Amino acid sequence: MAHTLEEKKKLLNRVRRIRGQVDAIERALDQEAECSDVLHNISACRGAMDALMAEVIEGHIRFHVLDPKTAPTDEQAQAADDLIHALRAYLK
Repeated sequence: MAHTLEEKKKLLNRVRRIRGQVDAIERALDQEAECSDVLHNISACRGAMDALMAEVIEGHIRFHVLDPKTAPTDEQAQAADDLIHALRAYLK
């Protein structure tokens, strides 16, 4: 799925941070932490998941929707950028 080795490392690092955030949620629940603390942890985890989703969608658009073998037209490149920007704004 990752299209470059560098991209793969970046995505895996994001997943590892998310795993740490999920572990923090579990610990907070186990230790009967305040609801606000648990909600804050959940919110941070959701934000991290949304950021991961945005990265994967952007890669999909750039490598599977656009043809990576040919340079996109200016119109295609702009449409892809607009879609990526809209998705990132939605996932914030």
